[in-house]
Amino acid sequence: MQTASFTDQMNRKISIPFPPKRIISLVPSQTELLFDLGLENEVIAITKFCVHPIDQCKLKSKIGGTKKFNMDLIRSLKPDLIIGNKEENDKDQVEQLMLEFNVWMSDINDLNSALEMITGVGELTGRERQATEMRRQIEVNFANLNLLNFGKATRIAYLIWKNPFMLAGQNTFIADLIHRSGWVNAVKDDRYPEMTLEEIKDSKPDLIFLSSEPYPFKDKHIAEFKQSCPQAEVMIVDGEMFSWYGSRLLKATSYLQTLFTKQG
Repeated sequence: MQTASFTDQMNRKISIPFPPKRIISLVPSQTELLFDLGLENEVIAITKFCVHPIDQCKLKSKIGGTKKFNMDLIRSLKPDLIIGNKEENDKDQVEQLMLEFNVWMSDINDLNSALEMITGVGELTGRERQATEMRRQIEVNFANLNLLNFGKATRIAYLIWKNPFMLAGQNTFIADLIHRSGWVNAVKDDRYPEMTLEEIKDSKPDLIFLSSEPYPFKDKHIAEFKQSCPQAEVMIVDGEMFSWYGSRLLKATSYLQTLFTKQG
């Protein structure tokens, strides 16, 4: 079998049997991408958090979560390629996998790096044409979204966790999607800072987004924020549309536009 070399988004070079026939995905959004690229036969195992597409995911072996893998099961499956992510997967476990298998890692912090991941995975798996077309469509969708929304300067506080409250700050993928939607991130700190209700109020958000994941905010949580931040509109939002950086981006822009038209 022929081999080919590729460089991942952590600037690591790997050589794999090409095209790979036994792929394990360690990240839900990248699992969805692999299926949407037509690799349902090549994907042999996924994590228990990989849920889209549901009809395909329920048929695949589960190697554990995104932070804790069943190493013995992975060894028994004999993958020729494992695809993970720097932020979502546990560093020590990934490094252990790298000692035994071909591991390609993504490193996503904005839309551009997500698009590079999509085309990179396409090249890696022999689906370059499909990935290039997917990237082109996503770029068109976001360009159209920008034209519709920019100039409004609505300030957003985007919560990802409760007890303690954690928000999406600067230099995150979520922050980039907020910006590209024509909004302003009210949180000035980098990454995912912890904030009190008073600090959230002091950031002067016009809109407070309570994400459906990773913490499953529900309608019952809205009243708490409305009481503390009466100046802000509060709503539950679909966390997958803000944080999944694979083929879910094809659907994200229409969802973001729906939120934009709802505000106020």
